[in-house]
Amino acid sequence: MWMPMPPSLPGCPPGLEYLSQIDWLLIHQKYEILELITSFETANKYEVRNRLGQMVYFATEENNCCVRNCLGTLRPFTMVIANHMGQHIISLVRPYRCISCCCPCCLQEMEIHAPPGFPIGYIKQIWDPCLPKFTLQNEVRKDVLKIIGPCLTSACCGDVNFELMALDEKTNVGRISKQWGGFLQEFFTDVDSLGIAFPLDLEVKIKAVVLGAAFLLDFMFFEEGGGGQTLGVWC
Repeated sequence: MWMPMPPSLPGCPPGLEYLSQIDWLLIHQKYEILELITSFETANKYEVRNRLGQMVYFATEENNCCVRNCLGTLRPFTMVIANHMGQHIISLVRPYRCISCCCPCCLQEMEIHAPPGFPIGYIKQIWDPCLPKFTLQNEVRKDVLKIIGPCLTSACCGDVNFELMALDEKTNVGRISKQWGGFLQEFFTDVDSLGIAFPLDLEVKIKAVVLGAAFLLDFMFFEEGGGGQTLGVWC
């Protein structure tokens, strides 16, 4: 069941009205039978749901099989996020970058477009020798929020939490959590579920940036397969 379409909002990019009524989202990766049987890395697909279990968006990774299977978790992609009518609402654009904290000159980044072709925000990794850190920026590249993760990012019988923080890195305003899926799912598949909590009154464009950040974290720390490998310890 899909979430009912909310009324249009002044100044809100089409399709982001859904986010105005939400303070929590669940991103659930879909099982791919071919990938389970052959370990051949296929394009990831995700459902994005609200607290009631209603579908809000559907996301599909766009790139090619050579990129997916040669570059693995480092692979560049465009993530297409669509609504119940298949309309393209949000684009997440991830270029090829390093994933190691030892390479501060080539850190991870992502652009968020809504609608496609119109940037509304950016995600920039911050170099830190001990913790994974990211800055979330608005459409004019002004810093708005930060994400700070744990040193140990391996899911072992529990959730892995990345805190959504104010710029002072002291005030917690939300969280992105990799949810523990059980031994069978965690050790025999790369299917992930991530929960996102943010303030209800947070600007919808920034909510879309936080949503994009969750996808980036999934690829950096919890996706496995192809030519890349997930990092379990950030130091």
